[in-house]
Amino acid sequence: MELKKNRGARALHIETMQADTVVVGGGLAGVCCALEAARNGCRVILCQNRPVLGGNASSEVRMHIVGADAHGSRSVELETEARESGLMEEIRLRNCVANPQRSTSMLDLTLYDMCRSEPNLKLMLNTEVVGVDMEGARIRSVRAERRSTEDGFEIHAPVFVDCTGDGRLGAEAGAEYRIGREGRGEFNEPLAQPKADGMKLGSSLLYQARKHDRPMPFEAPSWARKITKEDMRLRFGLKDPHCDLGLEYGFWWMEWGGHLDTIKDDEQIRDELMSILMGVWDYIKNSGNYPDSENWAMEWCGFLPGKRESRRFIGQTILTENDVMQATAFDDAIAYGGWWVDTHPPMGVDAPDEPPCSQHHVPYLYEIPLRSCVSKNIENLMFAGRNISATHLAFASTRVMGTCAAMGQGVGAAAAVACRTGVLPGRLSADPETIRQIQQLLLKDDAYLIGVKNEDTADLACRARVSADSGDAAPLKSGQTRSVHGENGARPERANAGVHRWISDVLPAALTLEWESPKRIQEVRLVFDTGLHRELTLSMCDAVAKRLLWGQPQPETVKEYRVEARVKNEWVSVVEEKNNYLRSRVHRLAEAVDADALRLVAVASNGSDQARVCEVRVYE
Repeated sequence: MELKKNRGARALHIETMQADTVVVGGGLAGVCCALEAARNGCRVILCQNRPVLGGNASSEVRMHIVGADAHGSRSVELETEARESGLMEEIRLRNCVANPQRSTSMLDLTLYDMCRSEPNLKLMLNTEVVGVDMEGARIRSVRAERRSTEDGFEIHAPVFVDCTGDGRLGAEAGAEYRIGREGRGEFNEPLAQPKADGMKLGSSLLYQARKHDRPMPFEAPSWARKITKEDMRLRFGLKDPHCDLGLEYGFWWMEWGGHLDTIKDDEQIRDELMSILMGVWDYIKNSGNYPDSENWAMEWCGFLPGKRESRRFIGQTILTENDVMQATAFDDAIAYGGWWVDTHPPMGVDAPDEPPCSQHHVPYLYEIPLRSCVSKNIENLMFAGRNISATHLAFASTRVMGTCAAMGQGVGAAAAVACRTGVLPGRLSADPETIRQIQQLLLKDDAYLIGVKNEDTADLACRARVSADSGDAAPLKSGQTRSVHGENGARPERANAGVHRWISDVLPAALTLEWESPKRIQEVRLVFDTGLHRELTLSMCDAVAKRLLWGQPQPETVKEYRVEARVKNEWVSVVEEKNNYLRSRVHRLAEAVDADALRLVAVASNGSDQARVCEVRVYE
């Protein structure tokens, strides 16, 4: 056996790495950003300082993912379909089918699998970015550390994206940012405070509890808060002593710390939130006001605060409450939102006389511009998630994870175009053609942008004659893949009313695309209806889960289909799928075919008696 003496702190082994894009932060914004860029040819490195992906949706925090559909309240079938599509929809559908048990660890695994399976993406977990090297106003490289393996990394790239939430990368680079609430006069926001202050939304700790077949006692630790009925009078979920609502999931309103520095004071905030959590559970179990809690026992509680607000970067434009409420049109839009302007008292439970939230209705789906995701003073820095360039009130709507994921995909597409063209992120929005490329790439990857239609000149389907043996095929040619013309949808002048899909009368049914001369076909992209009007989110809350079709494919979705090509007047099968449940499918043919027609035969769905197809794209 060899004995070695410890001669002091050992220097980290430093490895130099090169990428096209470095994404820092592995919440949903970071995951979607990295995947979008990687799937479009970028060599991406994704650094995440935690052992799992998903951020506030992960098993470490366990918050359910909400977004523009506002818990489904905004949506109506074939009128207003507000749920995020693209990568966020892929994540939801994969997890919905593979995780009927509603395990948050299985969401961790879904995200890990998607990232690890992408050949252009290098995933670096437990890796913290601790510094940057600059060349003037550009980031040359980042310095990262992985203490678990005693390794350090110097990572070079032309494009960097901060999806850390707290803005660690941007702060290290000297990117301008703001913290707190703006005064009413700065942006003329009606809901703003009379004067600016440093207050923020606080953080929360969730828990999970389970009902047993016998009494389960609980003794609070000495440091637990003493909670009274007076403290809880405005906190819903504890109003009805015979209601189990929240006991299995916890309470998002167990919030505290918005009056402190939510970065520097995070440990103090965690300790106080744990005191609050134990105190609330003690009150439920031992106050005598909730006799139905006798057989309930806590089986998990969070130790990582679910953080809502910290730094917000200053970008090339600042999104405001008025942009959200008036649905301002932006020519460089890369994502959309629709959640309420959802403000909370910064003191959280220490403000018992204030309701735990004030949710101000947002009339229409609204746009998020690329300029709000590009640093004002760092030329190659973009950001996505809760740290984008927005006022406190606009952030109060954009901060939710479904919207953050949509922003992440939008920024990932911008990163891909920046790497492909050599244009710095800070100059992307100045060129209309570059913005058009980004937007068309997002539509190709099943993202939705308000008022933007498929104008991809490489898409052979745009030049095909389309017919169906059942139902009307014409709506398939609209260039839009969802309905948003209903109440609470897009502004009427930008909604482009219609169903925007082929709906057959029966199954099986066939849709045919024909060209005047043979086309060389290498790739077929299909977008199916997955019920975007319906809420779909992994949630530990039973009341939410009861509203969902969870643990199964969505019934509208085509399950079994085949794609046939007409080659020299003979139909040849080129794609066969027996068990589909995804919305977006990309089929790269093993060998290109020269065909003058393509036929999609929908054989069966996952429950509906119709075939519903929102888009067919064909590429050489």
